Amino acid sequence: MTRSDLVEELASRFSQLTHRDAEYAVKAILDAMGDALVRGHRIEIRGFGSFSINRRPPRLGRNPRSGESVQIPEKRVPHFKPGKALREAVDRRTEEMQRD
Repeated sequence: MTRSDLVEELASRFSQLTHRDAEYAVKAILDAMGDALVRGHRIEIRGFGSFSINRRPPRLGRNPRSGESVQIPEKRVPHFKPGKALREAVDRRTEEMQRD
């Protein structure tokens, strides 16, 4: 599902929202989540999952073209951990689809 698919779904589920309002709502939510992660906060959405920041330590890598060693600096990357309800729903629906 893309961002525009999410906007379309939101606009179709809530008839009182215009397409533009749905677009603003999706943008506001994603911007708020991104800002929170940048500040180092953890985001938890009950029944869906949690977003956090993982630290990748510096390491020694290789340039694939030349083969020489390259120092790769520390990175902080977003991480998503699905909630129990989401995992179970995906598993259940996947099993149902495989049976059909």
